[in-house]
Formats: sequence, C-alpha cells, structure tokens
Amino acid sequence: MYLNRIVLLFVVLSVFFDNNILAQTITFSKKEITVLTDQASQYLKETNFSKSLEISKMALHEAILANDFSSIAISYNTIAANYAELAQFEKAIFFYNKSLINAQKIEFDTLTNKIYNNLGNIYCFEKKQYLKGIAYYQNSLKYSQKIADKNQIFMTKLNITWAYFDIKNFEKGYDSLKYINNNKSKKGDDSSFAAISMLNAMYYAHEGNNEKANAFFLKAIKLGNETDQKSDLSFAHLEYSKFLIGNGDFKNGYLNLSKYNEITDALYSKDKIDQANSVGVNLELEDYKREIDKFEAEKKANLILLGKSKTILFLFLAISVILLLLIYSLFKNNNLKKKSNADLSHSNKQLLIAIEKEEVASKLKSQFVSTVSHELRTPLYGVVGITNILAEEHKELANSPYLSSLKFSARYLLSLVNDILQINKIEDKRIVLENLTFNLLDEIDLVKNSLSFLAKQNNNGIVVNIDPDIPDYLIGDKLRFSQIIMNLVSNALKFTSNGEVSISANLIKIVQKTYFIAFIIADNGIGIAVEDQENIFDKFVQIRRKETDYQGTGLGLSIVKQLLELFDSSISVDSSINKGSIFKFVIGFEYNPEKTIDIINSIQVNLSNSPNTVNVLVVEDNRINQLVTKKTIEKNNFKCSVVDNGYAAIEILEKEYFDIILMDINMPLINGFDTTRKIRSKGIITPIVALTAFDKAEITEEAISAGINDIIMKPFDAIKLVDMITILISKN
Repeated sequence: MYLNRIVLLFVVLSVFFDNNILAQTITFSKKEITVLTDQASQYLKETNFSKSLEISKMALHEAILANDFSSIAISYNTIAANYAELAQFEKAIFFYNKSLINAQKIEFDTLTNKIYNNLGNIYCFEKKQYLKGIAYYQNSLKYSQKIADKNQIFMTKLNITWAYFDIKNFEKGYDSLKYINNNKSKKGDDSSFAAISMLNAMYYAHEGNNEKANAFFLKAIKLGNETDQKSDLSFAHLEYSKFLIGNGDFKNGYLNLSKYNEITDALYSKDKIDQANSVGVNLELEDYKREIDKFEAEKKANLILLGKSKTILFLFLAISVILLLLIYSLFKNNNLKKKSNADLSHSNKQLLIAIEKEEVASKLKSQFVSTVSHELRTPLYGVVGITNILAEEHKELANSPYLSSLKFSARYLLSLVNDILQINKIEDKRIVLENLTFNLLDEIDLVKNSLSFLAKQNNNGIVVNIDPDIPDYLIGDKLRFSQIIMNLVSNALKFTSNGEVSISANLIKIVQKTYFIAFIIADNGIGIAVEDQENIFDKFVQIRRKETDYQGTGLGLSIVKQLLELFDSSISVDSSINKGSIFKFVIGFEYNPEKTIDIINSIQVNLSNSPNTVNVLVVEDNRINQLVTKKTIEKNNFKCSVVDNGYAAIEILEKEYFDIILMDINMPLINGFDTTRKIRSKGIITPIVALTAFDKAEITEEAISAGINDIIMKPFDAIKLVDMITILISKN
C-alpha cells in the first residue's frame, strides 16, 4: 500500500558512530550488519515480506550483540514497515516506536524524520485519525528542515495533501498541492508523478472542472503503468472510479474499480502474508524474550551492593512490632472461631440443626478468612512496598542482612495468608484452570531463582534437568503449575541442609496434541518415615514438628495435592529417614503451535514507556499505602495524584482530567463502591481499578454493578498493575 509513502532506509551512514562504540567484541562487523539491513529493505520493496522479516530478525539479533543502535533502529523500522504492509497496524506502530527510541538515543535525525512520516501514514490512511497523523507529518517536516532534506520535505508535503484531500478539506490541502506542483521537477521522481497527477485530478474534480480532472486521472494511470509503483496505480484507479460513478459513468467506474482490486490482489497474495506472519511470530517471541532477559539482568544487578544502616534496624524493629500485633489479631480471631466451632459441636445432637449449623460455620469460616486476609494484606502492602522502595532508593543497602531478613519475613507472612486463601478457594471450587502459552524451562528457572535465598540459608544447591524433547512452548495453567513446583521445592529446601534438591522433567508419551510430562522433585534431606507418608498431604499436618523446628502452616503439600487433582493428576512419594525424599507426578500439557500463535497475538503490548504522560488518581485513606502506591506509579513514568477519601476524589475529578483511577474499597466516610457509583452518575467514563486487600472473588459482583472496570489485590505485582493500566487506557 502506497509504497512510495512508506519511507525505507536503504543506506546506513557508516560515519554515524565513532570507533569507540565498535570497540567491543562482536560476531558480525558493522559492514556485515549493514548488508543484512539493506537486503531486508530490498525484500520489502519487492513485497517479499517473509524474507524481509527473516533477514531483519537476523540483523536485529547481531546489532543488539554489537550494541549498534543505528542498525537496531533500522531493523525495527523495516520490521514495522513489513507489518504496515501486512495491515497489522498496531504491531507496526509498536515497532516504529521502538525504532524511534533507538534512533533518538544517538540523534539519528535522518531515520527519526522518516519514522514520523511513516507513523503519519498509518494514523491518516489506515486508522483514519487524521489530526494525529498530520501532527506526525508536522514533526517529520521539522526534522526535514533541520537536516535540510528537501526531498523528504517534498514527500511529506505530498502525504499532507493526500490526507487533507481524503477528508475533503481541499482548502488546507491546496497550499501543499501548490508546493509539490512547483517543485515536482526538482524534488519529485518518476515514482511520485502518478500520485501527484492523481491529487491534481482530485482537486479539479472538487472544483467542478471535470475536463481537467479526467485528463489528470488518465495521466496518473498512464504514469503508474510506466513505473513499478503499482500501489499508486491502484489508488489512481480507485479515485478515478469514484469520479466516474459520481458523474454517472457507471460502466467505466466499475471497470476502474475492478482494475484496483486486480492490482491489489496481485500485490498482496495470501501466500506471502501467511509466510510473513509465520516469520513475524518468531521475531516477536524473540523480542519478548529479550525484554524478559533484560529485566532479569537488571534485577540481578540491583542485588550486588553491600552495607548496613541504622534506618534498616529501626524499620526492622517497627515491623516486628507490627507482626506481633498481627499475631495477636490472629490469636483473637482464632479464639472466636474456636468458640463458634464449640457451639456447632454442642448442636450436633439433632440432624436438622447440625446441617443448619454447618452452613453457618461455613459462612463464618469464609468471613473469617476474608477478614483476616483484609486485615493482614493492608499492612503487608505497606511492609512489602516500603521494603522495596528502601532497596531501590538506598542501593548501598540492597544486600544488607537486616534488609534481607525483613524482606524474607514479609514474604513469609504473605505466603501464610496466601496458603490459607488458596485452600479456601479450592474447597469452595472457585479455581478454574487457565490456558496460557508458557516456556517450561523459564517457569522452573523462575521458581529456582525465587527460592535462592532459602537455598542459601541451609547451604543447599538446586539442580534442573529438562528433557530436550519437550517443546519450547506449551499451553496450560502456568500459575498453578508454578505453585506446585514452588511448594514442593521450598518444602525440600526447608528439610535439607548442606545438600541438593533436583527438579527433573521428562516427556513420557504423546496423545494427539497432549504431551504428558513426568516431574520428579528429589532431595537428600532428613526424609519421611513410612508410617507418616500417608498423612503428609493432609491439611495442617507437620511431621515431627517441635516448638523450635521448621516454620509453616502445614498447608503446602495439601495445596499441591488438590492443585494436581485439578490437572487430573496425583502425586506419589518415596522416602527414607536420613536419606531423602522423591516426589513424582505427571501432567499433560497441550502443544499446539497455531493456538500458541493466537494466544501470543492476543497479548496486550505494555505502553508504560510511551512518550505520552498517563495521569493517575489514587483514592486511598492509609498514609503508608498512599506512599507505596505513589512511588510505584511514579517509578513507571506516570503522573500521580493522591486523595484521602471518596468525596475528595469526586471534587478533584470535576476540576481535573485523569486517565485512570485506582480506588481503595474499605474507606471511611464513603466506601469505594459508592464513590464509583457517584462518579459514574456524573457521566465520567474514566477507567476505575479497585486496589483492595479484599479477595477478588468476594467483591467482583458488586464491583461490576458499581461500574468498576477491574480489580487488583494488595500486595500486588507492579508489572501487573502497569499492564492493567495501559490495557484499560488503550481500550478507553
């Protein structure tokens, strides 16, 4: 489509980088990478999208290894242009922006200029957002004037004329038309003459000069047939058909419309598009993997510094006091529960009363779990958040033993709460397995890395062995699978000292598209007596537990057993005292490349690095939680405002615009549900996310009825919150 308007970069300015940038050891030279980028651009020009994407993928890989920002920017630009030609415009915009970021890092003005032009083309002619597209054209003109690129000024003026004529604003487009008519002999080339003639024909048709309009349309078609710019020829036939039909010449109008369809079909055959899509998916997978690897590398780098601080000691003591208060609260609530159970036991003499009491007890248990969850999660949100803020703002303390102990204690207490909630959800049959694409090795490595602190405590090693016959990408509930592995490995690490825990995965059979994989978690720890092995999967059971012995609730293995039942699987154990334990189970995961591609294509792109500022309103009454949430929002380059209650939120929304609202539910004066209802009654459609310590399942129905768009529980994953914000903003 309008290939003359999609600007491609065929020549890389070799003098753009000095020799210091290339002083690193690389596998490909600058010249070799340039050959690849030129080949990719040429294949795109020939509409061989599959080859263009494949070569661009190679060039991008080598450019990243070489830290060659100019070639990275060029490769992303070519990838984006391929997607634009394949009518996958959201992906094209995404990769154009990635190219723009790399080009601006090194002030690559030539490419920056052309990217703005290409974005203008997409927003004007594909997304029909003409004002936004013309704004991109204006940016392109600024860069063209800065680098004195008169040819690019000419092409951008041509695109602006076309955009204004498309929306029938011939008055604004006429100034640009005069410019290209006056300069076509100097700046234009054979590839643009057909488009210029077509634009003149459209203008004269608007003015009612049908004779001149007809002559220019015929000239545009003649010039289009003489050059290789068949996309411009197709548009000339399309506009000419509109002109003829508007003047009553339906026969010739239909013939020109047929010619337009014939040329378009030849340019974009289904085979080319299918091949390109296949290459494009692999390219996107590598790009996502690179982003994940980059994040992990940054995460590890932040854990290098050593040091101590009186501030950490003070905070540790303060958190200890909070934990004691929480334990007291748990003890008090537990006494209430015991009293309720005693009353229930006393009433079991009559069957009908027993049934009624059992139902009451079930409701009380759910209310108890909900209350404890909310009361614990609210301060835990502050504990976890402030700990992370402290680690980020005082990097010299990142490896302090006090800070590590504090983080471990907070995570441990949170895991206890999560274990109780998990059991409650499973018993109430509120868990349904999801189907997501995931990499088995990546998920196991994440578990291994997250348990590294626990492994170091007991001087243990973790070994991973994955069968190479297992496909890279499977489909299943990766969250529940990770919970199973996490519980089994953490349990093995707790009961092993100066030893080793191994995680093995072996493909045992394939039934149609289901790959059955056997998992083995083995350790050489203290082992389990034969008489105790039948009881270890029961709730609240801890074998040989002493007052100063291993911590925990005794829920881990019970959760594992019940989660495996959701996977239609079971677990077995083989153990001997002082020799270790071996846990075995089999899960069948689906392997379906086509379905995997569909799932990946449905993934929303995170726009948190977008140059447009996102304005977030936080409605939260807890001062500590206000601080944590504000820091999390601003760390992701968003603007954040905070109010203490629902009435203050309504007042500020009447004066100021926000892109999204994060709403606490349990607040004084007016709760989050009623606040949302009042906001919606005023016609405000800003997306609202409930940021709450309540269990999501308990409040979903009322949240939807109140007008809340989504829910995220405290303590939350910052990345998940940012993804949710960007998705809701893009939908809005």
